[in-house]
Amino acid sequence: SCVRCSKNRRLRQKRVISERKLTRYFVDHRKVRVVGGQGGGGGHSFYSEPRKIFGGPDGGNGGDGGHVILKADRQMKSLSSVLPFYQGFHGERGGNKNCYGANGAYLYVKVPVGTLVKEDGKVVADLTQHGEEYVAAYGGAGGKGNRFFLSNENRAPTLFTPGEPGQERVLHLELKTTAHAGLVGFPNAGKSSLLRAVSNAKPAVAAYPFTTLNPHVGIVRYQDYEQVAVADIPGLIKGAHQNRGLGMAFLRHIERCHFHLYVVDLSVPQPWIQLQDLKYELEQYKKGLSEKPHVVVGNKIDLAESRINLPLLKEQIDGRVIPLSALTGDNLEELLVHLRELYDTYVKTERSRGQSPVKW
Repeated sequence: SCVRCSKNRRLRQKRVISERKLTRYFVDHRKVRVVGGQGGGGGHSFYSEPRKIFGGPDGGNGGDGGHVILKADRQMKSLSSVLPFYQGFHGERGGNKNCYGANGAYLYVKVPVGTLVKEDGKVVADLTQHGEEYVAAYGGAGGKGNRFFLSNENRAPTLFTPGEPGQERVLHLELKTTAHAGLVGFPNAGKSSLLRAVSNAKPAVAAYPFTTLNPHVGIVRYQDYEQVAVADIPGLIKGAHQNRGLGMAFLRHIERCHFHLYVVDLSVPQPWIQLQDLKYELEQYKKGLSEKPHVVVGNKIDLAESRINLPLLKEQIDGRVIPLSALTGDNLEELLVHLRELYDTYVKTERSRGQSPVKW
């Protein structure tokens, strides 16, 4: 009844989870080893009943091993839940009285829509529709029981065969589409801070370069329930097309985005040089990549140097420049409106081609 005891009876508060544990990386490439289930062995028995001799063999065949099947699911957005190894279910052994063993159940592995399946560098499957399936590894055939080997020459066969092993393959899964929009910029341009400001994603933010080593995807939600996926691509450096820095892997992320947001640090001298270098790296990696729909985002407008460099940047480039501050939230509304315009243009273009746009 005292105050000290009453404090002990309070509900314990949950421990605050660190930001590092809350971070969920977006995975768009996986190396998976798949093995089909092994077939069940054939049965070995002879019919036995009182007052009935020479009943003959009655060992049934074993069941087939289960397949490993990749299935496209629109609810899956990343390959982070895909494990590096999958083993199919084994078939059961054949029983007496000519009973066949049960087949192994199929093992379904859910992957996002738009997953490419490659083997030895060659595309073996392209899962573009919801519910589309691809048999990654076939299960082994079941063995034959001694009943199968009954013949006029051999009335009491003792021969039976074991089940066949399942198919084994090493596959590379790759997502064709990372997100609708990709944040492209040099290290410390403020891409992670911008993604935090426009979505609920929690990428790590720090005052040193290469804070982001894995892409993060945030969802921008609008009042009409449309969702636009924005990817925070790790920072590029000069020579990225020659695999310098974080290299080719993250240029592939940029290639899969439908439109780009070039994030430029306005506080540095001559910020238009950053934009020229970024477009040069994209063009060297793949011709025409820098010509995708895009907008230039001038970040850190809250600094005095940025206000001086903003009119100079507008004079050097022809496209639209959206100045904002991811730290203070200044002018984020203009970016969100223009982001929706880019998304609507993408949806109309895909539908005019007879293709269904990617929805999140």
